[in-house]
Amino acid sequence: MNFTNISVTNFDGAIRGMRNPMNSWDKSDSGWVAGQFVIGENDLKLCKNLIKAGTSDSKYLRQINVCIDITAPIYWWKEMDQYKIGTTTNSTSTMHKLASTPITLDCFEYTPGTWNKAFTSYITTLEALRKMYVETKDKSYWKALIQMLPESWKQTRTWTANYAVLRAIYQQRRNHRLSEWHDFCDMIETLPYAAELITGKGDNIE
Repeated sequence: MNFTNISVTNFDGAIRGMRNPMNSWDKSDSGWVAGQFVIGENDLKLCKNLIKAGTSDSKYLRQINVCIDITAPIYWWKEMDQYKIGTTTNSTSTMHKLASTPITLDCFEYTPGTWNKAFTSYITTLEALRKMYVETKDKSYWKALIQMLPESWKQTRTWTANYAVLRAIYQQRRNHRLSEWHDFCDMIETLPYAAELITGKGDNIE
């Protein structure tokens, strides 16, 4: 599993909008420092209080945007697809590009074990089908390849969401039995102000 091109944007808009309901912009102490948006002490305290008040009051989290290129196995994407609200994905195309490059072990998410020999043999079969399709353009080989492709096949998607979505995912999946969710939650912890706004580790109000 891999995460690249991670981008977090619109902290300034989210914090500004957070102050709108009470017209309390004069109390805001956040701003840009050396090209980075820094949340001030007053604003961070309000952020935490609104999180404590519930999802309706903390809707500013929906305006902190996140974009990530995620490479993960199909079996993980099937679970991630449950998170539809506030998310968008654009994936690499198995339909159009599956036969364009050799099928190797690196194309799959796998755990080394006693089944490796059998899996390697399976990959050899898939690659043979791919070559037959490339050579003959017979779509029956391509369809067989699609039908036989295992769920461990890795797919890259550009995934967009927001901090509210990430907070829900972190709370629901951080102790999941699937190790990929642990990897995803570890990535979440590296995002700006994750402890204060997402993971709950910074939710305590002084």
